[in-house]
Amino acid sequence: MVKDILSDAESKMTKTVESFERDLSSMRAGRAHPGLLEKIPVDYYGAMTPIQHLAAISVPESRMLVVQPFDPSVMSAIEKAIIKADIGVSVRSDGPMLRVSVPALTEERRKDLVKQLRRLLEEEKVAIRNIRRDALESLKAEQKDHTITEDDERRGQTEVQKLTDRFIKELDVLAEHREKDILTP
Repeated sequence: MVKDILSDAESKMTKTVESFERDLSSMRAGRAHPGLLEKIPVDYYGAMTPIQHLAAISVPESRMLVVQPFDPSVMSAIEKAIIKADIGVSVRSDGPMLRVSVPALTEERRKDLVKQLRRLLEEEKVAIRNIRRDALESLKAEQKDHTITEDDERRGQTEVQKLTDRFIKELDVLAEHREKDILTP
């Protein structure tokens, strides 16, 4: 039972870290990156669809993204969605593709992005701590039901804390790398 609780907590914490990584990849850092556009929804025949399902996104230059729709009829919808997302890029149509220019970030914008990053980091840390709390409650419930011993509960608590510390450290490392990216002109 303790192993099940630990593996469940670990898998949830792993998913939290993966979610954080996806969120970081969509944060703008002054360089073109396909993740910048991936979360933008496009109205595709009445259904909101992520851009990556409708087009290929490539990076020919450090400050340029090229979006090539699989279906040319959706090009104007993609262009409108990128403009509406207001992520600070300029879009222009160039034949069968869209060219998205990513301007350099101002110092003020970099500081705002770092604040957003730290807020996001804190939210993810809270999520990890909530997973820890749930695991500890499960261990207590198992001990109360006499399915595990007090020693097993204590060992489980120690392992849950080790997991929590490991995943929070992972989040910190990811955030630190991204913060350096954002602050580097």
